[in-house]
Amino acid sequence: MTMSSTAGGPRFCVLLGPDYAGKSSVLAELAGEVSPWHFVSVDAAWLAPEHRLLADLRRHLVHEVLPRVGNAYSDEFVAGLLQLAVLHLRDRVLAAGDTPVLVDSYYYKILAKCRLAGVHGNPMFAWWRSFPQPTRVIYLDIAPETGWRRCGAGAEVNPLEFYGDRPDWPRFEAYQTDLRKVMLDETAHLPVTFVAEQDSVARTAALVREALADELR
Repeated sequence: MTMSSTAGGPRFCVLLGPDYAGKSSVLAELAGEVSPWHFVSVDAAWLAPEHRLLADLRRHLVHEVLPRVGNAYSDEFVAGLLQLAVLHLRDRVLAAGDTPVLVDSYYYKILAKCRLAGVHGNPMFAWWRSFPQPTRVIYLDIAPETGWRRCGAGAEVNPLEFYGDRPDWPRFEAYQTDLRKVMLDETAHLPVTFVAEQDSVARTAALVREALADELR
């Protein structure tokens, strides 16, 4: 089946997964090949020079805003900053025109994290859900134990990756388990291809590549 746009909109798929699932590594692996797909992410390595502001905002969010939530900044203020990333992803999807796009997380992961932070009923969430929808979500499904190992047993986490005020294993596991549930809830209306945890980035990328090839048939 040939990949078609949603209601005449852009053609795109979403690469989704919990924290430390390896989405950036998979995108880098795929980008090293000749591909009809355009790749979109807010990770610094994928931002054009004119969009470097997003990298600066992300750094300030992690190091200056998140540690002061509940004191200097509200949860809604954090959601407002995250909206800039959401809008960038949407804008890049729309700008691709007829080129098929693989986008990192889209708004689904950010919305899930807002929900887990207790930010409910914000009008902008309904706006996000009105954005163009992908033809497929490709979900990198890793165990929380794998994420914990990849983040150095909590050494590299930020406050939007665990519950509470310190990153121990029980709080990380609980958060990542809930994050998976909420992300899948947000994408329940879409076709989802699950890619089970693999022993290498190359093998994970190969399975993602297969799913993308199916979308272009």
